[in-house]
Amino acid sequence: MRHVLLRGFAALALLSLTLVPNAAWAASTFYGLAIHVSANNIKVQDPRTGQTLSFEILPQFDQVFSGDGKTTYQMKDVHNGQYVGIIYDQKALGIRHADKIYIMNNRNQRISTP
Repeated sequence: MRHVLLRGFAALALLSLTLVPNAAWAASTFYGLAIHVSANNIKVQDPRTGQTLSFEILPQFDQVFSGDGKTTYQMKDVHNGQYVGIIYDQKALGIRHADKIYIMNNRNQRISTP
């Protein structure tokens, strides 16, 4: 009987871990200068902190917008030295990948909310 209770407790503990939201799974935003742009990767550096993050880009990525979100661009329009805002997550195997890229006018601009 005790063995069955322990198994039940272990199963509940495992279930509770799956229900707790994981911070790495939530979408995040990172702003900075694009320092490397390729077909499958973009590397962005925050000039204020010096932090650099690299983001994977899926093939046929088409989620590039102006800072206000009203104009769409192609990935070929993103160049080194441009200030960008990237909405990203790490759901796929823990790999940081861009969900949307916003081409910003300046470092003080933030992504507009619809």
